Amino acid sequence: MAASSARNHDYHLVDPSPWPVTGSIGAFVLALGAVAGFHGHGYLWIVPGLLIVLYTMIAWWRDVIREAHVEGHHTPVVQLHLRYGMLLFIASEVMFFVAWFWAFFNAALFPTEAINHQWPPAGIETFDPWELPFINTLILLLSGTTVTWAHHALLHNDRKGLVQGLTLTVILGLLFTSCQAFEYSHAAFGFKDGIYSSTFYMATGFHGFHVIVGTIFLLVCLIRAMKGHFKPDQHFGFEAAAWYWHFVDVVWLFLFTAIYWWGSSGAAHAAH
Repeated sequence: MAASSARNHDYHLVDPSPWPVTGSIGAFVLALGAVAGFHGHGYLWIVPGLLIVLYTMIAWWRDVIREAHVEGHHTPVVQLHLRYGMLLFIASEVMFFVAWFWAFFNAALFPTEAINHQWPPAGIETFDPWELPFINTLILLLSGTTVTWAHHALLHNDRKGLVQGLTLTVILGLLFTSCQAFEYSHAAFGFKDGIYSSTFYMATGFHGFHVIVGTIFLLVCLIRAMKGHFKPDQHFGFEAAAWYWHFVDVVWLFLFTAIYWWGSSGAAHAAH
């Protein structure tokens, strides 16, 4: 009987789980709360849905960690498929930013009569790209090196280097978010002040959200590294976080070049 029920393949047949259902319910409740907030009923209505979603995420990922490191379901074939899934997810995220860049370049290269065929529009005081935006660029580039250091330390079974590299990366991620919040608080334009401000905030703000998500991702990896979850030959959770963080870094380089530098100075000449 034991031999007949033994697994004779490299795939993971997932056990029944309540988390897809609870996640869907949480997302629906969260959406209803957001709609209520949009209609002036207060944004506290998003709290119940947000709590359900967060609990689902924590519990679901806890189960995935147990499947990988306790039950041994993450065979090399399963890990390969997880990598494919992460790559497809990052590709879908790229398309989000394509939309924001498309909107920005469409407005910058073909300024309409509504803004007097001028870009940036008259009255918009843009940021100096070589001040705080450049500092944030250096911060993200440095964070890319520290997460790579952590990865190489893990591959060489250097637990101390892994923890140190991840700690520095999380700190740099928090520093980037703090600098961006400071930048937004001192901006000379608001979200509703025309096409430049709306495309600026959508592109940079959406990236800022990704930095926050990536920082949380790496913080969880740091906690798991301290618990000894990762091995040189099995560490997809960390690998996925590192891929995501490098994606965030690359997107920022495009944002800095296109929106902060070209969009505030070079675009004015290109539009003419």
